Amino acid sequence: MYSLLVKQFFRSNTVWLAFGIIMILGILSIGTGKQFLTQKQEAIVKTIEKQEKQEELIKKQNQLRENDIGLLLYYLKFSFINPVQPLSGISIGQSDLNSHIQNVSILNLEGQKYDTDLVNPMRLQVGNLDLSFLIIFLFPLVIIALSFNVLSEETEKGTWRMITIQGTSPFKFLLMKLGIRILFISIALGILFLLSKFILGIPFTIDFLYIIMISYVYILFWFSLCFFVILLRKSSNTNAITLLVSWLLLVVFLPILVNNYITNKYPVDEAFTMTIKQRDEYHKRWDTDKKETMDKFYKHYPQFKKYELKKESFSWLWYYAMQQMGDDESQHEREDMYNKIKNRERLSNQMARFFPPLQVQLSMNNIAKTSLKHHINFLDETSNFHENLRLQFYPKIFENQKSSSVNWKNFKPEYFEIKSDFNVFKNVLYIILISLILIGVSVFKNLKYFN
Repeated sequence: MYSLLVKQFFRSNTVWLAFGIIMILGILSIGTGKQFLTQKQEAIVKTIEKQEKQEELIKKQNQLRENDIGLLLYYLKFSFINPVQPLSGISIGQSDLNSHIQNVSILNLEGQKYDTDLVNPMRLQVGNLDLSFLIIFLFPLVIIALSFNVLSEETEKGTWRMITIQGTSPFKFLLMKLGIRILFISIALGILFLLSKFILGIPFTIDFLYIIMISYVYILFWFSLCFFVILLRKSSNTNAITLLVSWLLLVVFLPILVNNYITNKYPVDEAFTMTIKQRDEYHKRWDTDKKETMDKFYKHYPQFKKYELKKESFSWLWYYAMQQMGDDESQHEREDMYNKIKNRERLSNQMARFFPPLQVQLSMNNIAKTSLKHHINFLDETSNFHENLRLQFYPKIFENQKSSSVNWKNFKPEYFEIKSDFNVFKNVLYIILISLILIGVSVFKNLKYFN
């Protein structure tokens, strides 16, 4: 019986068409991920080369004005890099919008943080066809197409009664038909993961296993939903419409609704306010009494009170203190903005527990380190990186030391150490529970039908 069902399944043109679509789009999605990784890696290489070339600028400045280290540091930039994980080729998330390299000078930081890569606007509008998109959006449609008429087709053709007369367990027969489809989809998904491992150069790590695990759990959820709808024992047309409406609700409509709710609940007005205040606080210092600027600067850095402002037309001490004020005066808005973004992320994860497609998308982004939360952590660490630079160079500037007193070769690009506290098992558990509830309700309601 099982071998006959397998032969019948693979004789269908729909099966091979679905397999062809999955493979073609899968290869395209992996190619998109590869292109993304290559672009980011090339940017890192160019950044390292650019910082190394700064040594030429330092040598020229030493020949011309060796004592003016303040002028030199006005031009020099130091790189802080958020390394791209190979897994981000599977789930790009928002990392195509957010810069993963911060090239910062010791000037005002907030004005430098949000410079991003130049990206084709049309590409941003269309979005990225990565593997996570394929799994979340396309695979459910293929599962629906292959499973919606598993039972209703037998009833409509009049073959269901013959199956029951032959003594075959109807429930076992239905499970065998669904099992073939589960095996087919699982193999197709496994092939794509195998291709992505070699093409994207993904090491066989626990994070890669997590993405595979959550993908298969997501596939099982859609089969559970199909199982539930099938056992309502409606016509094939009704099953198809019900499942397609479910797909639209779960994959398209509800995520948009959740996003709009969260956006309205935590409006980030501080983004605009912070930019205006940071620029205004810096520019108005040109017309403000220098003593007021210095008093605020000494309040921030008491250790620098020993450097007194000399009565001269221009002083690097005052200039860098003025730059510091732009960051200090906009700090409150920056913290409020980051807190709201983190609240958005937290609320998204809480609400996503009840919507498996949204849950899988957020989970994959978290595992691949491409979520908005990871970018905010990177920006926070950029502030620490920038502060360390200031603390190293401020004394040398204020003491008017020679630039040759600095060992510039020690200032290499630094890398952000990515940390994650994401609990994948907790998130998978919710999807498994929803799937088990759907299966349990279906079986309970049809106990008499299968006996």
